[in-house]
Amino acid sequence: MTTLWPYLRRYGKQALIATLATITMAFATLWQPHLLQAMMTAIIASDQTTVWHLGVWLVALAGIGIVAGIVNTIYSAQTAVGVATSIRRDLYAQVQRFAFADIEQFSASNLVVRMTNDVNQVQGMLMAMLSIVLRVPILFIGAMVLALMTIPRMWWVMLLMIAIVIAIAVIGTRTMGRYFAQVQNDIDAVNTIARENLMGVRVVKSFDQEDTQIKQFKTASDRMVRVTVKIGYAFSYMMPGFFLIANLACVLVLLLVGQSIHAHPGDLAALASFISYVMQVLMAIINASFILTGATRAFVSLKRMGAVLDHQPSMALPEGPAIDLAGSISFNDVTFTYPNDDQPTLQDISFTVAPGEMLGIVGATGSGKSTLAQLIPRLFDVDRGTIRIGGQDVRDLSAATLRQNVAMVLQRATLFSGTIAGNLRQGKPDATISDMRWAANVAQSAEFIDRLDAHYDAPVEERSANFSGGQKQRLAITRGVIGKPAILIMDDSTSALDARSEQLVQEALNRELQDTTVVIIAEKLSAVRHADQILVIDAGRIVASGTHEALVKTSPVYQRIYQTQRALEGAADARA
Repeated sequence: MTTLWPYLRRYGKQALIATLATITMAFATLWQPHLLQAMMTAIIASDQTTVWHLGVWLVALAGIGIVAGIVNTIYSAQTAVGVATSIRRDLYAQVQRFAFADIEQFSASNLVVRMTNDVNQVQGMLMAMLSIVLRVPILFIGAMVLALMTIPRMWWVMLLMIAIVIAIAVIGTRTMGRYFAQVQNDIDAVNTIARENLMGVRVVKSFDQEDTQIKQFKTASDRMVRVTVKIGYAFSYMMPGFFLIANLACVLVLLLVGQSIHAHPGDLAALASFISYVMQVLMAIINASFILTGATRAFVSLKRMGAVLDHQPSMALPEGPAIDLAGSISFNDVTFTYPNDDQPTLQDISFTVAPGEMLGIVGATGSGKSTLAQLIPRLFDVDRGTIRIGGQDVRDLSAATLRQNVAMVLQRATLFSGTIAGNLRQGKPDATISDMRWAANVAQSAEFIDRLDAHYDAPVEERSANFSGGQKQRLAITRGVIGKPAILIMDDSTSALDARSEQLVQEALNRELQDTTVVIIAEKLSAVRHADQILVIDAGRIVASGTHEALVKTSPVYQRIYQTQRALEGAADARA
C-alpha cells in the first residue's frame, strides 16, 4: 500500500464522497428488513394506516439507496481510473529514465505487462474497495446484530453459519492466492512470445517456423490456462458452498420457528426479516472473500509496479540546459563490462578524435564496435577510465547537452508510427520543412519522399512497415543529421543501401557536415577507407589504428578483412 497511498491522496475528495455514499447504501440496505418486519406486524394486525406509512418509508429508503449507489459508482470510477492513470504515467516516465541496463534487467515485454495488465488489476481492486469493501463490514456487523435482535434465540444458528462460511472462504482464498503470482508470470511469458513472433515475423516465415512458434505459444498459453483453471475450480466450489450453507441455515430456522410458533407468535412477522439478514451476512462474507482474492492478485501487481517505481536507474544524467560542444572525442584507458557479464567487452581503449574528423571503426562481429559507439552518448557507464566530448567528461554533461550534440544512427532503423515529419523532429524539435529538405538531400531520402503524395506529412505505419529497409535507413540518417550535431555516429547504418546510394550519402556528409565529427562503424571497408583515422577492434581491444593506406601495410587483422572483402568483390564481379 505504500506504493498506492500517494496516488490515493491526490483523489481524496472523490474517495471521501464514494465512501460516504457506500455507508449510506449500507444503512439503507440494513434498515429495509427492519421496516419490512414492522410492516408484516401491521399487516397481521390489519393496521392499514401503518402499512401505507411504512410503505412510503420503504420506497424512500430504496430511492436513497439507488441515488447513493449512483454517486458511489461515479466517484469510485473517478478515483480508480484517476489513480490507475497516474500510476501508468509515472511507470512510463520512470521507464524513460531507465538506462539500457535497467530495461534489460526487467525486459521490455515485462515492463509492458506491468504498465497495462498490472495497472488494470490495481484499478479493479480500487473500484471494488470503494464500492464494496467499506460496505462489507457495515453489512456484516449490522446484519448480524439486527438478526440477533429480531429472533434472539437463533443466535447459535447465525454463528454456526458464519463459522462454516468463513472456513470455506479462507480455504478458497488461500488456494487461489498461491496461483495469482504465477498467472502474472505466465502472462509475461505469453506476451514475450507473441511480441517476439510479431516483430520477427519475416524470420519466422522465411525459415518456415510457424508450427514451431505455434507450439511454443501453445505451451506457454496452456501453462497459464492450467493455473487459471485451478483458480476457476476454487471459485466453483466456493459459491455453491456458500449458498448451500446459507440455505441450510434458513431451513433450520424455519423448522425451529415452526416448532415454537405457538410459544413465540411474534416470530411469524420477524421470520422474513431474519432470513433477509442471514442472506445479507452471507453476501457480506462472499464479497469479502472475492475482494480478498482480487486483492491478493492486485497486491502482487502492486509489488511488481513498486519494483519499477522504486528502482533507482543504474545511470543518472545531471539536469541542466543544453550547451554547445566542440566535436572532439577522447577515450582514456576505458574498460566496460555489460551487466551480469563476467568478462569485459572493451578493455584499455584509448584514442582521440579532433573536431570535424571522420573516425572509422572496423572489426569482426562481436569485437565490441557497437559497444564502443554506445559509450560516446553515455548509453552505458564505463567501469574504468574516462570519455570526454568537447574536452568535458560525459558524466558531467546533462542529458540535454548529450542529446543535442551527439546523434546516433543505428543499423536497425527504428521509426515511430505517425508521420515522416514527426520522426524527423525527434532529431530537431523545431525543424522546418526547409530543414527537412536539407537533411533529406544529405541522406538521399528526398528522392522517395518527394514521390509521396503527402511528402513530409506522409504516414509512417506501425514498425514503419510501409517503407523498405533502405528507405528506413535513409530516413533514420535524415533524422540523425537534421540537427547538425557536433558528433554523428553511424553504426553500420548504410548496410541496406546500394553502393551508389552509400557513396552519395558519404559525399553529402563530407560536403554538408564539415564541422561534424563523424564516427562510422562498418563491416565494409569501403565505408571507412577515406576516414582520417580507422580503429581496428579485436576481442574488445584496439589492435591497430591509422589511415586505410597505413593499415593495409601494417595491420594483419585489417589486411585479413581487406583481402577477404576484395576476394568477395572479385567473385561477385566474376558472376556478374
